[in-house]
Amino acid sequence: MTWSEFQYRFQKIRDNKVFELFVIAVIIFSSLMIGIRTYELNPTFENVLWILDYAVTLFFVIEIAIRMAAEDRLRDFFKKGWNVFDFVIVVVSLIPLDDSEYALIARMLRLFRVMRLISFVPELRVLVSALITALPRMGYVALLMFIIFYLYAVIGNLLFAHINPTLWGDLGISLLTLFRVATFEDWTDVMYETMTVYSLSWMYYISFIFFSAFVFLNMMIGIVVDVLAEEHQKMEAEKMGETLDNKQTFENKVEDEIASLHAKLDKLLEQKQAG
Repeated sequence: MTWSEFQYRFQKIRDNKVFELFVIAVIIFSSLMIGIRTYELNPTFENVLWILDYAVTLFFVIEIAIRMAAEDRLRDFFKKGWNVFDFVIVVVSLIPLDDSEYALIARMLRLFRVMRLISFVPELRVLVSALITALPRMGYVALLMFIIFYLYAVIGNLLFAHINPTLWGDLGISLLTLFRVATFEDWTDVMYETMTVYSLSWMYYISFIFFSAFVFLNMMIGIVVDVLAEEHQKMEAEKMGETLDNKQTFENKVEDEIASLHAKLDKLLEQKQAG
């Protein structure tokens, strides 16, 4: 059997939905094992978990090897960021879980196995891609928000430090207090305390909440929704492109088979004429 035939079989395994669902089930099972280890277990069950962990690690190595072998060229595998992500997680999970100084690091790195669900579930990939793409735009909104927080924190320190130094004693504490107000964590208690001295101080809190909880939050949501729509469009375009590529590949294979049959037929006719 030639390598191209092996490669074709690997491609069928990689594209098989049952195999994909089985990989997802193994990822979830691996994550559950990590959670179970946080409890007190008897030695026998602990040994069983160790064996299962090595079996899962071996399965992941085989699975990533199949996906690499299914590519026409090995470098094509590493052109996709999610493939690189999976490869790195599988490689770091090969660190042995013994009593060495790296045992704790190995256990922590195994936690990232659950992140492989992202690369196997298309909708999760879209969400993560949208979040990463939106970060630069969200950064400008966060910068503007920090400026507003800074201004209000300084004003709050100047006005209310003598009322409650615990909440408004310095810039850092004032920022934490404003964060409490922005998250609506007992913010009315803070407001009513300052209103006993400054009756109009409610304007300070209402205006701050208007900016932080309504304006900036909606700006963040708008950016994420906009980028998410763009990522969905990209995913649909990629699906159409893959469908066209698969169709073209199938047509090329059919043409090659037809050409091969014609060549065999011509050869048989030549042999018959010669005989």
